[in-house]
Amino acid sequence: MTRDVARAAFPKGCLAMRIRERLGPLFADEEFKEAFGVRGRPGVSPGQLALVSILQFAENLTDRQAAHAVRARIDVKYLLGLELTDPGFDHTVPTGFRDRLLAHGLEEKILDLLLERLTGMGLVASGGRQRTDSTHVLAAVRSLNRLEFVGETLRSALEALAAAAPDWMRTSMDPAWQERYGARVDAYRLPTEERERRELARQIAADGYRLLEAVFTPKAPTWLRQVPAVTVLRTVWVQQFTRTVADGEEEVVWRGKNDLPPSRVLITSPYDPDARYAKKRGSAWVGYKIHVSESCDDPKQSQRPHLITHVVTTDATVNDAMVVDEVHDRLTSRGLLPAEHLLDAGYTSAELLTAPVSRGVTVTGPVRSNNTRQAARGGGFGKTAFAINWQAKQAVCPAGATSRYWTEGVDNNGRDPIRIRFATATCASCPVRDQCTRSTQYGRQLTVRPQDQDAVLERVRAEQSTAEWKQRYAARAGVEGTIHQAVATAGVRRTRYVGLAKTHLAHVLTATAVNLIRLDAWWNEIPLACTRTSRLAALDLAA
Repeated sequence: MTRDVARAAFPKGCLAMRIRERLGPLFADEEFKEAFGVRGRPGVSPGQLALVSILQFAENLTDRQAAHAVRARIDVKYLLGLELTDPGFDHTVPTGFRDRLLAHGLEEKILDLLLERLTGMGLVASGGRQRTDSTHVLAAVRSLNRLEFVGETLRSALEALAAAAPDWMRTSMDPAWQERYGARVDAYRLPTEERERRELARQIAADGYRLLEAVFTPKAPTWLRQVPAVTVLRTVWVQQFTRTVADGEEEVVWRGKNDLPPSRVLITSPYDPDARYAKKRGSAWVGYKIHVSESCDDPKQSQRPHLITHVVTTDATVNDAMVVDEVHDRLTSRGLLPAEHLLDAGYTSAELLTAPVSRGVTVTGPVRSNNTRQAARGGGFGKTAFAINWQAKQAVCPAGATSRYWTEGVDNNGRDPIRIRFATATCASCPVRDQCTRSTQYGRQLTVRPQDQDAVLERVRAEQSTAEWKQRYAARAGVEGTIHQAVATAGVRRTRYVGLAKTHLAHVLTATAVNLIRLDAWWNEIPLACTRTSRLAALDLAA
């Protein structure tokens, strides 16, 4: 009944119908028995919920809209194999489905099952070429200034304790807090005078310390210390304030800018403790990053479409180069490891370029120049102008001076750079100092990698200027279109959920939805869109 009615209503079909026709029942309930158990039968089929979740991101629907589509749309009923009279389910059911997937570590299960089916159909395969790139993802929380942030952190802890232990709060809370923190901190005008703002910050900090002391007293229930909002409050207070008690007087002050923790651990919102602040090429945001990997063989030669093979979600501060091994590990487990991996300069590193042979993956990507600004402008001495004696651990500058310091260490990303520095006195009297360094206090400094890595970096720098290398690397730019499709289709640049785990699940569902959209276009022989050029850029100004 459903099949005939759907075909009559959609004689040319639509995405949901064509996916059902091509792939059949895509997900079986047995695939999710780890999350839903083996006893009895769930109220709603997990396999159907997986399809509904994908449809949500393919059409950018909310939970309510997705539940309504199951009740009202013929094509969705056809996709799920339901009768026209099926009443569907409540809009809260998808939330429970996602929670179960996360609780059992099955957030990548849906994409795994689709790629497994497509591998059997020959639409994805190991070997060939793949490309990876990342983009920023805004957290689902608003940005707060520092005073609003600490006030809202304390208020959220009080709200959580009021809900979890109301009787304890009645006997332990200062009655003034009910008026002081009863409304959101940003719901009223903060003082404009610096003195008043400092006084308000001191009051909030003192109240926070009093609350933490009350929670950690022996008389308080021990489980209060495990309330997530209390854990966040304790961490934020350590990160934001210093507290000293002398002669019975307590002094609480802001931590200075140079005394704050690094961004990778600094909490920026009490409502999303996983979100981090980052800045890249002039753009700053609070949230996450998504790294998208896709196959990119020539469709005419491979007879395969470009499909997303993996997504990685990190907080905003994670360096791109740190996720490459994770990508390769996951692609290996899926049997989809490429022969060549195209990456941009953010991912390439000396360690990566010197160690791909063990995996059988050739990494193609540019490395950044290590020249100074003077050298980049053509009027100064870059790193290649210095002669490095690796055995003697010294460098000789273009003027013939020898370096004084050779320091080996580990940077924030776990790499092992070597810092070479010339004595201040040596550079102070150098006649070509202006072409070498702009520092007026210190001598010239070079940062290099160990000898074997340095040789590989210099080789790649020479290769990336050739026409042959540029032509091979040009295919990497196509991943920008994939990211744009994910943004336009599912709004991937702003997460709809709170927390790293839920955001990653959303990205997995987005990748699966984009793959189904691309498969539909492939089966219907819809050609790839050409790169768009604005009318202004296309103007012929030769005349």
